[in-house]
Amino acid sequence: MKKWIWISAVLILLAVLFYFVGIPYLKSMPLVQKMVRKSPEQTAIYTQNDLSLSVTYSSPSKRGRVIFGGLVPYNKVWRTGANKPTVFVTSRDLIVMGNTLPAGSYSLWTIPREDNWSVLFNKKIPDWGTTYDSKGNTVVLRDASEDILEVQVPTVVLPRSENSFTIAFENEDQLYLTLYWDTTKVKIPIKTQ
Repeated sequence: MKKWIWISAVLILLAVLFYFVGIPYLKSMPLVQKMVRKSPEQTAIYTQNDLSLSVTYSSPSKRGRVIFGGLVPYNKVWRTGANKPTVFVTSRDLIVMGNTLPAGSYSLWTIPREDNWSVLFNKKIPDWGTTYDSKGNTVVLRDASEDILEVQVPTVVLPRSENSFTIAFENEDQLYLTLYWDTTKVKIPIKTQ
């Protein structure tokens, strides 16, 4: 009888250890994180001559939701994706709509509106994009005093809905940083100095 009590105690101890140590450890592993997240991490890259640009972001899916004006409210700062803040990196100084953006790494934030968006480049890159206040409201972790550049760009209505939030570089008559999801797209013109 004592043997079964001892075996039961050991099994319970192992189960408790697995629950409190094993599961958190597995969730911290990068491969497991990528498999668990509903908004996978993506990276857009652009290189030409000595210019290297990259944007790393988490790409949420529409999943039947109303996106802009719903899931992403109008007139409020958005982390521009999901999970961690979006990170924009440039190897050279840029001109963004007539304004200088020095070479470096920035968190990228937006304020969506129906007709235009504000695009904000911020010197601080927090570990996570949002938190909650004591009332359960979402609070973005952007430090506005660290904004280095803010530009306003018009929205474009897409002919069909895009299921996943996407950031890309498009080189038409000039280089653009583009953000699009559902039926909304914005294009930020970028030039080198």
